[in-house]
Amino acid sequence: MVLTILAEAYVLPNDERELNRLDMTHVLFTRAIGDKLYTAPLDKEKVQKILDIGTGTGAWAMEMGDFITNAEIIGNDLSPVQTNWVPPNVKFEVDDVESEWAYDFKFDFIFCRYMAASIADWPKLVGRIYQNLAPGAWAEFHELDFVYRSDDGSFTKDHHTYKWVNTIMDFLNGIGRDCSPGLQIRKWVEEAGFVNVHEQKFKLPIGPWAKDPQMKELGMINIAQLLDGLEALSLRPLSMAGYSEAEITILVAQVRKELKSKAFHAYFTMHVVTGQKLAGVKESSAA
Repeated sequence: MVLTILAEAYVLPNDERELNRLDMTHVLFTRAIGDKLYTAPLDKEKVQKILDIGTGTGAWAMEMGDFITNAEIIGNDLSPVQTNWVPPNVKFEVDDVESEWAYDFKFDFIFCRYMAASIADWPKLVGRIYQNLAPGAWAEFHELDFVYRSDDGSFTKDHHTYKWVNTIMDFLNGIGRDCSPGLQIRKWVEEAGFVNVHEQKFKLPIGPWAKDPQMKELGMINIAQLLDGLEALSLRPLSMAGYSEAEITILVAQVRKELKSKAFHAYFTMHVVTGQKLAGVKESSAA
C-alpha cells in the first residue's frame, strides 16, 4: 500500500484500489446533484480558465474539459496519479494548495470537492480561492459532513460502525484535519467576501435501504465505494490513534459485516456551496 509523500497532509493511500474508489465517489457526487458536474450559473462561452483543486484521478477535470471545450482546465493534486490520456484543454499539476499560489492570471471558475481531512486551514484556502478569481467569477465547494445519522433511529452507539467512524473522525479532527468541513463551508465562503452565496444539502445513503429509486441507487454506489475503501480509510488513522494491527483487523471486519447486513439506515450529508466574487472588486496580487 503506497502512501503519499506528504503524509502529514493526507492520511489515505493513493494505490490503484484507492484511485478506483475515488472514481466511484466522483460518480456518487455527480449523481447526487442531478448528473451534473457543477451547480454554479456559469456562462459557458465566457469561461476561459478553470481550476480543479485536489483533482485526484482527474475525472471531474477531464469531463469538464469535454463539456466546456473553450476553457483551459487545470487540475492540481499532491500526487501525479492522473492519466496521460486527457482532452487537449486539460492539464494536471503536482502542487499543494496550502502553499503559495503562483498563477499570473485569474480563474473564471474554481472547483473544490471532497477535501475533508486534507486541509489544515480552511479559511485561508477559501480566502486564497477568492483572491485568485476574476471579478464576477464563481467558486463551488462540495464538502461532506461525515457524521453518520439515521432519521429512524436505527443507527446507534451500539454499532461497531459507530465506534469506527467516530474514532477516525475524533482522531483526525484532533490533529487539525476537519472531517466535516461541509458544516462550516458556507460560513467560510461568506467570511471570505463572496456574494450570492447559495447552499444545498444532499443526503448520501449508506446502502440501498431507501425507498426512493434515486436514493437507493446513490446508496448502492456509496456503500460500494465504502466497502472497497474500508481498509484504506481505516489503517493509517486508526494506527495513528493507537490501535494495533489486530484491533484494526477485527474492527474493520465487524464494520464490513454490519454494512453488508443492512443493520441500519444511515447516511451522511454533502454540502454544495456556490459563491461569486463581487464584480468590480479592487484586485490584489494572487497569494
